[in-house]
Amino acid sequence: MRGRPAGGGARMTPIDASWRAAHPLPAIGDGLDKNARGKVLLVGGSAFVPGALRLTGEAALRAGAGKVQLATIDTAAIALGIAFPEAAVIALPADKHGEIAAEAHKRIEPRLDSCDTLVIGPGMMPRPHTAMLVKALLARHGPDASTLLDAGALTAMHGEEDAIRSLAGQIVMTPHPGELAALTGFDKSRIERDPEAAVCVAAARFGAVIALKSTETLIADGAGGLLRYAGGSPGLGTAGSGDVLAGIIAGLLARGATPLVATAWGVWLHGEAGALLSRKMGSLGFLARDLAAFVPALMDQG
Repeated sequence: MRGRPAGGGARMTPIDASWRAAHPLPAIGDGLDKNARGKVLLVGGSAFVPGALRLTGEAALRAGAGKVQLATIDTAAIALGIAFPEAAVIALPADKHGEIAAEAHKRIEPRLDSCDTLVIGPGMMPRPHTAMLVKALLARHGPDASTLLDAGALTAMHGEEDAIRSLAGQIVMTPHPGELAALTGFDKSRIERDPEAAVCVAAARFGAVIALKSTETLIADGAGGLLRYAGGSPGLGTAGSGDVLAGIIAGLLARGATPLVATAWGVWLHGEAGALLSRKMGSLGFLARDLAAFVPALMDQG
């Protein structure tokens, strides 16, 4: 890193049964309908990865969200809607590279008023205009509802601390070490040597809950709190796994969990789903699309 980040002295707490019991997910009462469980709006996908939003959207519904809307490039929208009939689909203009175009925010913004949780980034690569697109949506969405940034939308926000801090802590970011390096300007090798310090400094700088994904996942809340999940399975290192994690967290946010609780539970559910699949199918070779089906039962078990 450019200057060793301070903050590695934060007390690290495991996301174990005691922590989960002390930080339960929002209860779902008898007869609670889909509208009361929250609506997730997902923005992402590209010509290169047209199916990423399906993984994220299905995971959000498996985590208990009531409704999901998918906003993606127009050439992928119809196929995505047919493959995922539970979701509504919004077709967006694409640029010449097959990524969401800068002017797409004009089609997305009218949907934000009825959105409880906004997710931007799965299946996206950063383009020169991506930061402008993300900033426009963040400004319109505001801090009254929750937001999650992942993948290309996250890395495009290097130097945009003010835009993220304006959300008053109602935002989650889910980088791996390379993405955290792109977001912060820290050296990746130093992040890998001292991940606790790196994630704490980044969370404080951006005023966000940050989950740093690696062989173990660290979650910092920007106020000195640091959580650790060391379970899971090597098989979780597979294409699309991060898209599923983003969806689980988004579903919990839409239900009313705080950013820290939603992120910690999401990381635990994702990791435990991977552990279950390892026992059932083998430690390697299961697919990201296999994970979300295990989430409902894991939530019930707590």
